[in-house]
Amino acid sequence: MSDRPLHQRPRYLALVFAGGALGTLVRWALAIALPSGWPVATLFVNVTGAFALGWLLEALALRNEDDDPTHGVRLFFGTGVLGGYTTYSAFAVDTDLLGITWPSLLYVVATIVLGAAASLAGIAIAARIGRRA
Repeated sequence: MSDRPLHQRPRYLALVFAGGALGTLVRWALAIALPSGWPVATLFVNVTGAFALGWLLEALALRNEDDDPTHGVRLFFGTGVLGGYTTYSAFAVDTDLLGITWPSLLYVVATIVLGAAASLAGIAIAARIGRRA
């Protein structure tokens, strides 16, 4: 067991890097597949990513284990895949490109409200599944 912090261990850095590359690739594919014009792809990835992150972190917390596999799963999927998949920088740019308009306000409110609701739904589902196990 290394005394170095997780962010300084090459194994964990590689997990974050590989997960980030995978998440970014999936986000790019969705941006190509979904219609352009209004930022549907950005809204979709941020809301689904919030759900997945809520579910993942609650599921890991319920395991109540602070061991090497848990760190690896959290860093690969949470920090890496979902960090690369979601994009709040694109959310900011999309909002700016929409200008000060009603569609822009709708986009901001939808992203924040749906993202928070999706995160809570992910937590609730993971908690419900965890109670059964």
